[in-house]
Amino acid sequence: MSPSDSPDLTVDEAKARIAQLSAELRRHNRLYYEEDRPEISDAEYDALFRELQALERRFPDLVAPDSPTQSVGSRPAEKFDKYTHALPMLSLGNAMNVDELREFDQRVKRHLGMDEDADVRYVAELKFDGLAVELTYENRELVAGSTRGDGTVGELITPNLLTIDAIPRRLPDNAPDVIDLRGEVFMTKHDFAKLNERRDEEGEPTFVNPRNAAAGALRQLDASITAKRPLSIFLYGLGRAEGLDVDAHSELLKKLSSWKLSVNDKWRVCKNVDEAAAFYEEFLEGRRDLPYDIDGVVIKVDALRLQERLGVLSRTPRWATAVKFPAEQKTTVLNDIEIQVGRTGVLTPVAKLEPVFVGGVNVSNATLHNQDEIERLDVRVGDTVVVQRAGDVIPEIVEVVRDARPADTIPFSIVEAVGGKCPVCGSEIVRLEGEVAYRCTNIACPAQVVRGLIHFASKPAMNIDGLGDKLIRQVADKGLVGAPADLYRLTKDDWAGLERMADKSAQNVVDALDKSKDVALPKFLHALGIRHVGEATALALAREFGSLEKIRAASLEDLADVPDVGPIVAEAIRNFFDNPDNAKRVDDLLEVGVHPSWSSEPSEMPLAGRTFVLTGGLDAMSRPEAKDRLQKLGAKVAGSVSKKTNVVVAGEDAGSKLKKATELGIEVWDEETFLAKLKELSG
Repeated sequence: MSPSDSPDLTVDEAKARIAQLSAELRRHNRLYYEEDRPEISDAEYDALFRELQALERRFPDLVAPDSPTQSVGSRPAEKFDKYTHALPMLSLGNAMNVDELREFDQRVKRHLGMDEDADVRYVAELKFDGLAVELTYENRELVAGSTRGDGTVGELITPNLLTIDAIPRRLPDNAPDVIDLRGEVFMTKHDFAKLNERRDEEGEPTFVNPRNAAAGALRQLDASITAKRPLSIFLYGLGRAEGLDVDAHSELLKKLSSWKLSVNDKWRVCKNVDEAAAFYEEFLEGRRDLPYDIDGVVIKVDALRLQERLGVLSRTPRWATAVKFPAEQKTTVLNDIEIQVGRTGVLTPVAKLEPVFVGGVNVSNATLHNQDEIERLDVRVGDTVVVQRAGDVIPEIVEVVRDARPADTIPFSIVEAVGGKCPVCGSEIVRLEGEVAYRCTNIACPAQVVRGLIHFASKPAMNIDGLGDKLIRQVADKGLVGAPADLYRLTKDDWAGLERMADKSAQNVVDALDKSKDVALPKFLHALGIRHVGEATALALAREFGSLEKIRAASLEDLADVPDVGPIVAEAIRNFFDNPDNAKRVDDLLEVGVHPSWSSEPSEMPLAGRTFVLTGGLDAMSRPEAKDRLQKLGAKVAGSVSKKTNVVVAGEDAGSKLKKATELGIEVWDEETFLAKLKELSG
């Protein structure tokens, strides 16, 4: 029973639980929407979210404006320009089964003043497991592509979206002048399998699931990386649509199809909730046969006039709901619990299972997260357990079949299983106050070293081309490296002595390492593997302090004042640099020639503080190249014209942005002026 189920819950207890749930949900939102690495299943997330909703219904005075129940998605990442949606991109309320779908139907009829036994016409569609995006067309030309973000402001990712063949740069002549199309970017099962196969052959880490692969592709700063991943899109909705003559959602889907846009063909008009329920049941059984992943169906009131009457709540429309599929479950036997050590030293218990076919794949491993989870489940070696692929993705144990438990099983303890020592290096393990995880205390632990080196060389970090997991494991196994700086000390002969490494390949690795020495400060900070410091936080630190030296010398208070940091992350940063072993590792990297730099100090950037908007086509360079040139000079490049815009660069066939710039009296550069200014400012 959750705390919110207690009828004797006091206001203070409710307030504390609401704060705990809100913090936990915000964290999981960040992991899912911003970092594309969810730690819990959709079902677990939904349970937390519903508990918070129930508490807020019981204690309405405790509902905060920034509660997860009042917001959509997550804030846009700092590494992208922001894009404000003309109309909010809302989330959907959830129904977990057919009974809750019928409850949704009754709410719709009550709000419309209809009889309980009246029929409402719905459109039933598949719910795709991908990333929601918006495509903005002005004068039928694509001018912006963005993620949902927090529903109001998203990330501007136009170049990345343009790598998807199914997204047209121009709509047909009978399309409206201004229209925002909304849809889901995803990866088919076949394309996902091929991508992972290729990455495995190249020594790159494989992706966990198609959604993470698709979301990660769209969040690349380099669109050429996105172009290498096989992305698809289905369009299913609108934001603005000036002059579009349709009266029903079903008419909209037909209209989009007539424009040769990518619309999924498995939608259906349902004359009542019974037919909508039948649609759900059909795909609950048939989803395995689809070439892409779905995690439910979406039911929408068809008539647009009724949608308007129903309106929206703070984060969801009253006229639509997502009916989620239950995670598929099977029983199997837990043969063993293995303790793995991650790159930050965390000891993670992994269940070794008798292989079982669940959710379309053979499952032999499942995470048990930590000691608290083991105790909550009271799971033991030898138990028969219920396994599910949560969201059809992450294998997990959800229940122990107690009646089938052997008489000789004993409770499992991580500490006892490893004798209080790291299973890899034999060092002491600790459990810090306020944390659920046990950690190895030895920063030189081989498990931490290998995983740390893999992270260090990865694309989001030092981006050392050609230095994948397999090569790093080989040099570590041979005892050639124990810290990042050691990679730079290896010679061509060292690399050539590895398995399947010819002289040319060895030289390529040496050259790639040498090239990586000149690295942007945010990427270097991210590469160090500082706890809690991802790409966004590393960028915020670089912007605030401007140099590695200033960050290393910054006080706890100064660090905590940085946007995206705060007291907990600040303490982790300070602890990292105060640790003598870590300080030596950083010094060693500088000694071998790694040079982290940051060139965004205002005094050195001629366009610092100025906001530019690009519109129309340029002959001399692509839009992403123009944006990159401006940003290197310190400019901010926005996706839309506002009073804060300083200059609009207008190429051929410039549209409404040029018109708005003229109306606001904003300075306009044609391509000739733009190129001349670049030459002048670049010296």
